[in-house]
Amino acid sequence: MGAALALAGALGIDTLIAAELLPEIEAVMVRKLNEQMEGGRDG
Repeated sequence: MGAALALAGALGIDTLIAAELLPEIEAVMVRKLNEQMEGGRDG
């Protein structure tokens, strides 16, 4: 999370806002990654 907050700060994004949104973004990323991995097993 520290690296993500550092990146947000470097991009000019308020780190408090980034810290608030990161868990939701991470959850979406994990779901999408799982969907891709499951799709790879079918073929």
